Amino acid sequence: MQAYRVSSFDRSPKLETLNPPQPQCGEVRIQIKACGLNFADILMQDGTYQDTPPPPFTLGMEVAGVVDALGPDTDGPAPGTRVAVFGGQGGLAELGCFDVNRCVVIPDAMSFQDAAAFQIAYGTSHVALEYRAKLQAGETLLVLGAAGGVGLTAVELGKLMGARVIAVARGADKLAIAKQAGADHVVDATQEDLLAQLKALGGVDVVYDPVGGDQFKAAFRACRPEARMIIIGFASGSVPQIPANHLLVKNITVEGFYWGGYLKFKPQVITDSLAKLTGWYQEGKLTPHISATFPLNEAQKGLDLLKARKSTGKVVITI
Repeated sequence: MQAYRVSSFDRSPKLETLNPPQPQCGEVRIQIKACGLNFADILMQDGTYQDTPPPPFTLGMEVAGVVDALGPDTDGPAPGTRVAVFGGQGGLAELGCFDVNRCVVIPDAMSFQDAAAFQIAYGTSHVALEYRAKLQAGETLLVLGAAGGVGLTAVELGKLMGARVIAVARGADKLAIAKQAGADHVVDATQEDLLAQLKALGGVDVVYDPVGGDQFKAAFRACRPEARMIIIGFASGSVPQIPANHLLVKNITVEGFYWGGYLKFKPQVITDSLAKLTGWYQEGKLTPHISATFPLNEAQKGLDLLKARKSTGKVVITI
């Protein structure tokens, strides 16, 4: 079988031919049909992601496909069942073995591409906004990086949850996509007066930040009393320092959030969230935005597109 592998952190990943993996106890083997790319894949190939495995390993954190086989003494979805899995690695391959407890049966109405683009992006935003930030209808939600893989879902979900949504992204094309996803107001991140624009819009109650850097600083200063800031990541490459005295004065809460961590210490949060999200998808309330697809032998083109920040929504590799 073919797999896109990292053999060393100082070498570029490449497509390799491997023997098909055999599922162990507690695992299922999946014929992978699609794999959603994430910014974490870029960090992982450089060895800088918090959950990077030791090389060699296969890139690809989330997949959708068909159950091919079950490991010995393993109860799980029967062969032929359509499933999605957040495996953390192993997705850019024709076959993969994954923990049976991470399999989510996908509805017939959901394509493999949508399923591969669904879990991390929607799951991150939903748990961050509902479980962590406790976003309420009528509050103002500020989404940074609003045209990216997770940012766009935060716009969509924030609007679905009844918030007034301010979307920050770079350039007219990305702002238009955020507007289509439901943003009430859009702000160009390339403008020098980001803080002034946010204040002119009345400030914010919840900040969803996968960017960090200067945008975090502006968002922080635009927070209303009792605002909640959810830190998703640092796509800007700059980790901001938080002035604790300002937290005190304005009663602001800053919360770190890593969606995958809940699988280890509170998996029911993820299970409940995905069940609600899947229901919304089936009701037509959610529409995954996939801006580009590539075949497995062009996986690097997809990763390069993410790294250059030229994509919107998700990039998916079809197998």
